[in-house]
Formats: sequence, structure tokens, C-alpha cells
Amino acid sequence: MRKGRSWSLPLADRVLLVAAYGRTHLSLRQLAALFGVSKSAADRIIVHLGPALALQQRKRFRKDTVLIVDGTPVPTRDHTSAEQSRNHRYSTSHQVVIDADTRLVVAAGRPVPGNRNDCRAWELSGAKDAVGKTTVIAVGGYRGTGPVIPHRREKGRTELPAWKEEHNTSHRTVRARVEHVFARMKGWKILRGCRLKGDGVHHAMLGIARLHNLVLAG
Repeated sequence: MRKGRSWSLPLADRVLLVAAYGRTHLSLRQLAALFGVSKSAADRIIVHLGPALALQQRKRFRKDTVLIVDGTPVPTRDHTSAEQSRNHRYSTSHQVVIDADTRLVVAAGRPVPGNRNDCRAWELSGAKDAVGKTTVIAVGGYRGTGPVIPHRREKGRTELPAWKEEHNTSHRTVRARVEHVFARMKGWKILRGCRLKGDGVHHAMLGIARLHNLVLAG
């Protein structure tokens, strides 16, 4: 005998409801009407199933793996975990790590207040610990935290040697892949203004990361 309240939708439709919420970011009232359930039922489905669809972060990497890390802000209604960032909107900052070869998301740190710079967020979010000693490349803002960053001009010099400029060009070309991943992920409107409370924004990021991987992997 089943215990507890039964779901008003079969599992496939519940998954579709969560995916539709992430893609369109409709209000719960609109989503409930679309799926023929009550507003409270739609809310229960999102809260219950959202974490189950989250990305399972990879724990081991090949020795020759190269990762790319960068941070992206997510405007967040829940001000308990957000702060005003440079665009004056309350947001959380998310450190996302991708595989440079496959462009799959391999880790996403816990959200930190949007006024934290990437250097601090990299360590505070747990993303740095998640990748261990694997080679990671990043922008110059991660200086002194482990990732490989572009060469900088030495004091008193106006330009870099040619070989360093060549390295920087190659670095920019590869690192741009994480920006392409962000562009795809931000196609999910929930990452443009998340209304979920508590861990909701973290589960939303992990869920979209997993869906992104599923699309790339076919």
C-alpha cells in the first residue's frame, strides 16, 4: 500500500513540468494551469523533483584532462543568499567548471553572494576542491589560486614577448568555450532571474547543467 499523498501527474509529466519551469520560468499559477494541476501541486513537484535532476559532479579525471572555470551571475529573488553585484541587481555567483575537450559541465560550486569576485568564489563555493589537482585554465582574475591564467606584462614593460602573446591568444581561444556553455545554459530563463528560495537556485544551476550535458551527449 502506497504511503503519503499520491502525485497528480505521472513521473514523465512531472519531469516535463520541472523542465518547462526551468526553460520558460512561468509563474506557478501559469504552470499549474498548463499541466492541469493546482498551484500547490506544481510547487511540490518542483521542490521534490528539482534536486533529483541535479548534476552529479565528477569525482575523478584522466591525467591529461584540461578543465575551464569561470563564474556567472544569476539574478536571485531570495536575498538571504544574494547581494548586489556590479549591475546593481541582487544575484548569486556560480563557479562552473567544464571539460575543455567535450564542453560538458563537470562541476558547479555552491552559490555565493554576487558581490564576491571570482578569486574568492572559486574557493568559497567548493568548486576548487571538486577538481582537485586537475589542470584548470581561467581568466586573470584567478591569479594565485591555482588555475593557469594568461601572461601579464612585467612592471616597466609596455608589451609582452611574442611567445607570451601567442600563448595568450591560444589561452583566450580555449577559454572562450566556457562562455559558449554559459550562453547555452542562459537560454533557460530560470537562470535569468530565479524565484526559488533556499537551495533552489543551486539545484536550478545543477539541473540546467545536467540537461546541457544530456543535449551535448545526445
